[in-house]
Amino acid sequence: MPKPLHVPLVFALLAVLAACSTESGSGGGDRAEDTPPYVSTSESADPGALAAPDPTDGVLAPFSDPGDPAPGSTIWPGKKSPPGAPKADPDGDPLYGARIAIDPGHYGGNADHPEIIDKLVDVGTGTKACDAIGTKTYDGSYPEHAFAWDVAQRLKTELEKAGAIVTFTRDSDSGVGPCITDRAAIGNEADLSVSLHADWGSTTGRGFHIMEPKLVNGYTDDIVHESHALAVALRDALVGGKVVQTSTYMGTDGINPRSDMGGLILSDVPKVMVECANMRNTKDAALTKDPVWRQKLASALAAGLRAYLA
Repeated sequence: MPKPLHVPLVFALLAVLAACSTESGSGGGDRAEDTPPYVSTSESADPGALAAPDPTDGVLAPFSDPGDPAPGSTIWPGKKSPPGAPKADPDGDPLYGARIAIDPGHYGGNADHPEIIDKLVDVGTGTKACDAIGTKTYDGSYPEHAFAWDVAQRLKTELEKAGAIVTFTRDSDSGVGPCITDRAAIGNEADLSVSLHADWGSTTGRGFHIMEPKLVNGYTDDIVHESHALAVALRDALVGGKVVQTSTYMGTDGINPRSDMGGLILSDVPKVMVECANMRNTKDAALTKDPVWRQKLASALAAGLRAYLA
């Protein structure tokens, strides 16, 4: 016959359990080490800002399943915005539950901090600058970092409507960095990663090109095939949606394999870098400054991601 528990022991156990419950629910607030040193908290006007949704709404929550409540704390790397209540049938949309990293190129504060972005970082096959300032339209009125941030937000909205879990590599357009090594690390927590940019080509050159990784032994062996499939799916969606023509000056049929891009070399998941248009060309620059076109671009990119995952 089992021995009965003594009453004092029962009360002692209950007290311990209650104490543990209180401690785990305390939250504890944000810690200084959760915020990387290169991220600025200052605010500045953003010419590419999107009126809706709020660009800071939910961007900082860590990865969770689509059905999980949004966690109360933040982590770095791997900031993501929870999809809320997905509208798509989980059995009907390939995007549902997919963890997708969106990497908006550059950052609004990079130009003021060369001591940070010019720092060399190890990309495995050599060293590269931490980040870059990025380009701007030929007339100087619209910077690449603002364009990339705007399109990233629009793409995020499209993906989350379908139940995808979206990660950003930066949480505003007024900070500095992150280094390409950190951007790659964030992307590696997702199922795939897409970096958004705009190019500075010849004045007569037009169109988009998608950079995909070439085979770099020991680094890209495991992602070359799937990255190419991702590039093709996005290329076909942009062409099929009549968003913008394939590049007339770079790559072949909109695809540009590269072995020198640190962000591609360091990726452990399928990854591409989309140069959406040539900001040095007057016609392409006009497109990038058009919010209607930027929405069309984001919708086509979402369609390409859906096709890739199907």
